[in-house]
Amino acid sequence: MAPPTAVPALHLRAARASDAAALDDVCVRTGDAGGDARPRFAHPELLADIWLRPYLLLSPDLAWVVAGPDDVPVGYVLGAADTAAFEDACEEHWWPALRERFPRGSVPADSPDAGLVQLLHEPRREAADVVAAYPAHLHVDLLPEAQGGGWGRALLERLFDALRERGVPGVHLGVSSRNANARAFYEHLGFEVLEEDDGGALLGLRL
Repeated sequence: MAPPTAVPALHLRAARASDAAALDDVCVRTGDAGGDARPRFAHPELLADIWLRPYLLLSPDLAWVVAGPDDVPVGYVLGAADTAAFEDACEEHWWPALRERFPRGSVPADSPDAGLVQLLHEPRREAADVVAAYPAHLHVDLLPEAQGGGWGRALLERLFDALRERGVPGVHLGVSSRNANARAFYEHLGFEVLEEDDGGALLGLRL
């Protein structure tokens, strides 16, 4: 009799609707420049509201996860092939309900949460020249147990392949100035600096 097939410690698969709670957890626990955002924010769930949940709703076919032997995600990549269209869809289908939940002035003005609430009401619109050359964008986050084993690269390559199949010529992302490790990782993959200020950099990769 053949021995039982071992369950891999980690594996990559498409994201599922049932992953929502686990992905929220990954987002929040990596939401402070790669570290746990819970000590910093009174409403850390806003991080998922801004940088995770709209992708699962509006672009679910460009979402993959790294999961453990229990099949619970410990990392993910999310993307939108057409940034301008995605921004329009968020404005119509995503931001209005959040703005009702968190109206302007609903959190202390001097709190870190105030910046998140401002993003709900004034979401970033990427510059036309960036979108023309790099139409897609992405977010990738990994818990410590998924870092250092090539899983971040594997997630990104899966997304890049899907974007290439759609004829997308380039992809961009933002990285915080406080997350030097992430920036080094992206630049090692070939991302180049498109814009930079004290808060961080916008990086682009031609596909």
